[in-house]
Order: sequence, then structure tokens, then C-alpha cells
Amino acid sequence: MMKTTEHKKPTHPHQKSKNANLRLVAWETTRNCNLTCVHCRASATKGPYTGELDTQSAFSLLDQIAQVGEPIVILTGGEPLLRPDIFDIAKYGTDKGLRMVMAPNGTLITENYAGKMADSGIKRISISLDGATAESHDSFRGVKGAFKGALNGIKLAKEAGIEFQINTTITKTNLDQIPKIQDLAVKLGAVAHHIFLLVPTGRGKYIVDQEITAEEYESTLNWFYDQRGKTPLQLKATCAPHYYRILRQRAKKEKKPVTFKSYGLDAVTRGCLGGTGFCFISHIGIVQPCGFLDLNCGDVTKVSFARIWNNSDIFLSLRNFDNLKGKCGACEYKKVCGGCRARAYEATGDFLAQEPLCNYQPVSITAKKTI
Repeated sequence: MMKTTEHKKPTHPHQKSKNANLRLVAWETTRNCNLTCVHCRASATKGPYTGELDTQSAFSLLDQIAQVGEPIVILTGGEPLLRPDIFDIAKYGTDKGLRMVMAPNGTLITENYAGKMADSGIKRISISLDGATAESHDSFRGVKGAFKGALNGIKLAKEAGIEFQINTTITKTNLDQIPKIQDLAVKLGAVAHHIFLLVPTGRGKYIVDQEITAEEYESTLNWFYDQRGKTPLQLKATCAPHYYRILRQRAKKEKKPVTFKSYGLDAVTRGCLGGTGFCFISHIGIVQPCGFLDLNCGDVTKVSFARIWNNSDIFLSLRNFDNLKGKCGACEYKKVCGGCRARAYEATGDFLAQEPLCNYQPVSITAKKTI
């Protein structure tokens, strides 16, 4: 699954126009994987999987993406290093002027592969650490030795001059380890730490009981906010749109202006980017708002990517925040948060429904209760 980002400063995130500013594309280059992670959105295993885009189709897709804008393209999976032509794809995207990044799990990185990453123009990789120890990480990843392999992959990438970030999916099983994982990221020389809140799709449905509560969610994001200035890492909360509400609440309390100068990219982005600044493309070419929101917005093997991005009814619906329902629709923070559309969809079957893991009560609703 995609988990690598290095944002450019975007245009205003609240636009409703159908030609939304495309900032990030996560492309599932293959669904093949050498791990069996308990939370995997795709329930990926060792393939083969049929219908994956061939090399020429991959080049054509990058051509189409470049016609829409200059987004960061995340080469993800599965495990992207299991695709034989992955470095040809990376180089082709680089030559098109796209910023190419990759999301391997680290276990397959060799000195040769690390060199090829650098030569093909890969600017950053993300490697997930979901535990601070081998025991906890390997249990989450489903393969003994995954932790050792990830650390070795990090070492080789670093030696090749490739910057890396650490991603962590938060569940009840590792919630107490997040500070230690962040400390490990600093020790390893990471440039960023991105936390992801579990979205129960794919194999993740079978560990829904490990999903943290709304209260734990709120507490974790407040802790994450408190790490600003305490760590050299770039910090980003993903699949955790509430963070952008919490940031503004805390800034107001601290009497700080929410500007790019004071809060960096967090000040000019929003929580859920699915369909507004970001999209996901599956291994067979199906475009979705994100990898967790399994809604077919178009097939790039049949329709141009530009047409899908600019005209998909689902994307257009997501770009109008007035379409949100329940608490999300009434919330004064809906333009900066928006709730997780994937969690809403998994809980209700309606991707515009209110976020199920939010304990915040919008001012308008609270006011009505006091009347």
C-alpha cells in the first residue's frame, strides 16, 4: 500500500472545481508480496496476479498522469521490488518530470537494488516499522525476520544516498510503542515519521477488534501534535484527518496563527485527500479515491486518466464538502478534516457518511442541544 509522501506546497485545498490540483498518485504496480501483513488492504500474497499493467501500459499511464500535472508518484504494492521492470518505470517517470518515490517493505533491498533506485531517480522511500522490536514488527508483518530485513534495507538505501521515512500503522497492539518507534526512526536517520490509523479493509477487517477507540485516537493525535519541535523528523498523520482539526484547536488555544511559516505543510493541506488531491491506481488500472476506499472511479485501460480525474462522479462528489453527512456535514472543521471516507464507507456503505471514529461534537450540534 502507498505510504510515501513528500509534499509540494499545494494550491488552496478547499476548491470545488472539478479540475482539482493533483498532488499525489499512489500506483499499486503489483499486488505480489513476500509478506502477509495482518492489516493489508489488498490481502496481498505471493502471486501471480493476472491483469497487471505491462511495461508499455505503465509508460502510457505515466504519460497520462504527466498530462494532468506534476504529482508525486508513489510506486507501491504489494511489494514493488517484485516487479522486474520497476526501475525502468521509475526512470521513465523521472524523465517525464514526475517526482518518483517508492514504498518497499525493505526486506528485498540489496546493495544492487539500492543503487538502481538512486540511478532511476527515486527521491525517497518509505519503510514501515509497526513495532519497536523484532517480535512485535514480525508479528504484524506475518513473516519472521521482517524487522531485521527492514533495518538492513534502510541501511543499504541510506548508503546509496536515498532518503527514507518510517511509516507506522497504529493499532491497540502497538499503541504503547509509538514513542519508541519514533525514537528508533530518529536513530536510524529517517527524515520523517508518518503515522497511519488502521482502516479495516482487506485483511484489516479481521483485526477490527485491534482498532483503537475514538478516545485513544484523539489522545494519540494530541501526543503527535506535541512532538512538533521535539524531534528532527517531519511528522505527518495519514488516514487520521482529525489531526487537522486538533492542530487548529491547539493553535487557537496557544494563540498561534495557522500559517505555512508556523506549521509548514500541515497549514495548507487537509485531512482526507481522497479524490481531491490524491488518488490510487490499482494493479489492473482501476482508479480509486484511495487504496482503502474500494470504489471504481474509472479504468485507465479504457478511459484516459485525465478524464477520470476531472470527471468521475465520485471524485466530483468528494470535492464538494457540503455533500458530507451527519456530524461531518455539520462540522465547522469539515474543510480541513473531512473525516476518513474509507472508514465511513466500511461502517455504513456510504462514503459520504460521518466518520465513525470521531468523538468531536460540532459547535452547531452542541448549540442545538443547549437550546
